[in-house]
Amino acid sequence: MPRTDRFLDIRRDPHSGELLARGGDSEAHSILQRTGFVAVVRVHETYHRAPTRLTEGDESRLATNAVARLRSAGYRVDCDTDFDTDARPASYLPLGAPVAHLAERLREATTTHEAADALTELTASHDGVLAALEEVLVASADFHDGLGGPSDQYIARRLRHLADEHLRVIRGDLSYLRNKLTDRHAPHPGRSACTKEVPAAERERSAVCACPTPPRTLPAPPPPLGSGLRR
Repeated sequence: MPRTDRFLDIRRDPHSGELLARGGDSEAHSILQRTGFVAVVRVHETYHRAPTRLTEGDESRLATNAVARLRSAGYRVDCDTDFDTDARPASYLPLGAPVAHLAERLREATTTHEAADALTELTASHDGVLAALEEVLVASADFHDGLGGPSDQYIARRLRHLADEHLRVIRGDLSYLRNKLTDRHAPHPGRSACTKEVPAAERERSAVCACPTPPRTLPAPPPPLGSGLRR
């Protein structure tokens, strides 16, 4: 059965004339955002609209580009005739992919050393991910300082507050955890690496590896009866 989150619909709303994209999963939503759409989050749905104050021609080019990029990524896209295209642009890994790979490294880590190595990429003081994120927040604040709008100064102060307070707490906590793991020098008890080798002294020659038998988990005892239920 096909997955419904691999289907999208990009059309002009027949009542409002708005250019809207509906359907898809989080990856499709990222493609729409990178194409230029704006996410609209509702209680039961997240859809995307075109930015305000675009000409009809700009909206058509936006929609056509989105259709091409989504189909290149393997999505089924139904669209207005004006947006249909045979173009299939090349796709590239987004900047967030190497950061997401750190999560995979942590899920596969079998020792505290391996986990600490992954966290180091986040917490390194000069060129870690969090240090780069701080630079982005500060640069965004500097950008808003120069816009001159009535709310821009507030937004700039808010961004600097996020960098100075919230991000600093996250960075400090993760750095502490990374240092503790670095000093620990221990295997993860639930993730021991399997060599898939059978030792010569193994009596059961049909064994496929030397991993110890997993401990038997005893069922949890039933909760005690409340005093009001006793006879």
